[in-house]
Amino acid sequence: MTTTQILNPPLSAPSGSNPRNRRWRMRRHANTLIFHSSSIVISAFWFFPIALVILTSFRSLGDIFQNGVGSIPGSGLVITNYADAWTEAGMFQAMMNSFIITIPVVLLSLGLSSFAAFALSRYRIRFRRTLLLAMLAGNLLPVQLMLIPYVRISEGLGIFDRFVTVIAVQTALGLGFYTFVLYGFMRAIPFELQDAASIDGAGPLRIFFQIVLPLCRPALAALGALAFTWIFNDLLMSITLLRTDDKFPVTAAIVSLQGEFSAQWNLIAAATVIAAIPCVIVFLIFQRSFIGGLALGAVK
Repeated sequence: MTTTQILNPPLSAPSGSNPRNRRWRMRRHANTLIFHSSSIVISAFWFFPIALVILTSFRSLGDIFQNGVGSIPGSGLVITNYADAWTEAGMFQAMMNSFIITIPVVLLSLGLSSFAAFALSRYRIRFRRTLLLAMLAGNLLPVQLMLIPYVRISEGLGIFDRFVTVIAVQTALGLGFYTFVLYGFMRAIPFELQDAASIDGAGPLRIFFQIVLPLCRPALAALGALAFTWIFNDLLMSITLLRTDDKFPVTAAIVSLQGEFSAQWNLIAAATVIAAIPCVIVFLIFQRSFIGGLALGAVK
């Protein structure tokens, strides 16, 4: 009878002593270091103008003229710049005008684009892709080419220098882009949900409001935050279609602080910080939905 001796296998060397593993770990650490270093440099370039504006908003005008805009403050900080900017630029009325323009534009744009995207993505419509591309192609034209036609048409209709004109034009300008984005989200929703609701007797409006629209909430939040920022910070369309000072939005009020031969940079910076507060609040409120909408769109 022969006995078989089972020998224990030799212990393998630790992974850290393997040259290939060491090179892989060194390469990974190097890539991580490069990534974080690049992120820090890009973030510094990104936040430098913001920090410069905030610092300038607390400086006196004499200090800026003496040392320059981008220099280190040579005197104490001035807190009254914000109160002066609020008063001289008429920021309260300008803020109200911006809200009067921005809120209806956001609601109308998202509402109309949602209906259009629902019809184009959930039903068989002839030439729907051609129609979608035609709507999107309108956003490729430079806005400057359409300023004179907008003015002529609004003057001919007798609605020049009115809020309704700015609201209508801003809504029309963003409708194609919003429809294109929502079309992609609604197209990815399973059609079985719509078929099941139709079997239960649900009509198109009920399917839209109770099934499709709730599933597109992240996309609507992301588009709403972006639309609010774009419209609230718009200057070109407002100064083109409006002429009365009492109707100018907040961006035009900031421009009014710049004179013909000199500019009050400290008050302009303070007014800019004040004007940025509503956009920051909107992004903080919709932050989770905004990031979720962007991530969902990236996956799709």
